[in-house]
Amino acid sequence: MQAMYFSLITPAEGRIHEALQQRLQGPYADHQWLWRWFPAPAGTARDFLFRRRDAEGLPSFYAVSARPPEALSGAWHVQTREYAPDVHAGEAFSFELRANPTVRHGRDGKSKRHDVVMEAKKRLLAEQGLQHWSEWTAADRPDQQTLVQDACSNWLERRGSALGFELQRDSLQVEAYQQHRERADESLGFSTVDISGILRVTDAAAFGQALRTGIGSAKAFGCGLLLIRRLS
Repeated sequence: MQAMYFSLITPAEGRIHEALQQRLQGPYADHQWLWRWFPAPAGTARDFLFRRRDAEGLPSFYAVSARPPEALSGAWHVQTREYAPDVHAGEAFSFELRANPTVRHGRDGKSKRHDVVMEAKKRLLAEQGLQHWSEWTAADRPDQQTLVQDACSNWLERRGSALGFELQRDSLQVEAYQQHRERADESLGFSTVDISGILRVTDAAAFGQALRTGIGSAKAFGCGLLLIRRLS
């Protein structure tokens, strides 16, 4: 099996201001910036996953990659180790995942990805015979957080069955649902959500592959990297 690497990229001590000036943009800029840490010949397919995490106003980046990163700037500190997760069926882990939860289906003769939250809204509106969410004023209209929680939990549960894990459903926390737009005409955009909780491995080989290659789409923009911690 090809060697993999796990890296943590953080602002260097004493150079935080310089680091912040470089990284106060968004997921599209992060994507372009992270590519530079993993240089390769033109035409090489992306072979890394990353996750940005901000704490106390400071960004850090986790990455799983086929090649160790090459430092770009002294404003950033890089820690890298070989990544070979030793997981077994039946083991339980806490996890964190930033995901782009979508479902693919066709409309007007074309197949494309659709945001699962927006699809859930459309389905509920159709059941009520409505066109717009603002038209639904009844007390039984689900609130936004409940809708996000259910749609994204169901999405991950479905994916897990093929990726070698099952969720402890009552442990799930679904937060920070956000839609990102790169262009004013919305021709390029995607959504993200942060999901955390507890899972149990059902197929070690499939789960190991998910750890190395990620879950879902928009991986180039910081989605899909599954961070886990073994439970005692």
